[in-house]
Amino acid sequence: MIYIDPPLWPARGRVWSHMVSDVSYDELHTFAARIGMPPRAFDRDHYDVPEDLYAAALSAGAHAVGCRELLSRLKAAGLRRPKRRGA
Repeated sequence: MIYIDPPLWPARGRVWSHMVSDVSYDELHTFAARIGMPPRAFDRDHYDVPEDLYAAALSAGAHAVGCRELLSRLKAAGLRRPKRRGA
């Protein structure tokens, strides 16, 4: 299943959401391509989704969740890839 948190994260002059899968990275990449996300938007274990694509993600079937629930589901699925220390 695909999850997306609300667009709350400001960066580079935009506001962003995070989108993850609790099944596989393949599922996430396929879904992201379907809503027009470029591969460069993938960051270790999630996609950074600009707020203008948030509604498209929901329309395509992503489930809206809070930030903590998104992270919890990612960790529970064993798909969390944290940043390395010093990175």
